[in-house]
Amino acid sequence: MKTANPNSLAHRRAFTLVEMLVVIAVIATLAAMIFPAAHKLKDNATKQKAQTELKLVASAIQSYKSQYGHYPPDHPGNPITNGLYFELLGTVQKGLNFETQNGDAKILATSVAGTFGQGGFVNCTKGGSDDNGQAAKKFLVELKPTQYGEIAPGSNVRVLACSVKWADINTSPIPTSPGLNPWRYVSSNPTNNSGEFDLWVDIISGGKTIRVSNWSDKPLIVP
Repeated sequence: MKTANPNSLAHRRAFTLVEMLVVIAVIATLAAMIFPAAHKLKDNATKQKAQTELKLVASAIQSYKSQYGHYPPDHPGNPITNGLYFELLGTVQKGLNFETQNGDAKILATSVAGTFGQGGFVNCTKGGSDDNGQAAKKFLVELKPTQYGEIAPGSNVRVLACSVKWADINTSPIPTSPGLNPWRYVSSNPTNNSGEFDLWVDIISGGKTIRVSNWSDKPLIVP
């Protein structure tokens, strides 16, 4: 009966160990190449989503101007909490409330000034059912649930938001609604688009704050 050569077995074990180490090294090298590339693809997709939604809102604002001869009013000094959701979807005054035409959002008439900085809404159905009544227009259609949110849970007071959530809930733009990332909007005194309006949203990506805006074709890094 032949006996195994101890030296041969040791050699085989050593060779197998070397093979395993080579495989591990190759996997580690591939991972180092793939993970950054995958992260970059995800980062680009996130920015593209914000840019696509920016164009949607900006187009609705332009349509509003074509109808009324001016841009939707903003909230002076507070670009985050603005009435774009109500203005672009159209409202109806019912009793003590302003409601969107589909009834999915509402706000007390007495709360509009404190919440949105305006006394009411321009794009609002006024008058009775006769021909002299002004009917509100709907400038935004088919909004996804991720494209708006409530200022406070259960309030029914909505703002337009980007689908890209604010990543740090401890520094949310609207503290009462963590993660909500509303569109910032200035029409009364825009600093980047003189005579028009500024529209933007900030997103956190790769540890940096990125600004997607209507005054730059490319996302900007916020210092």
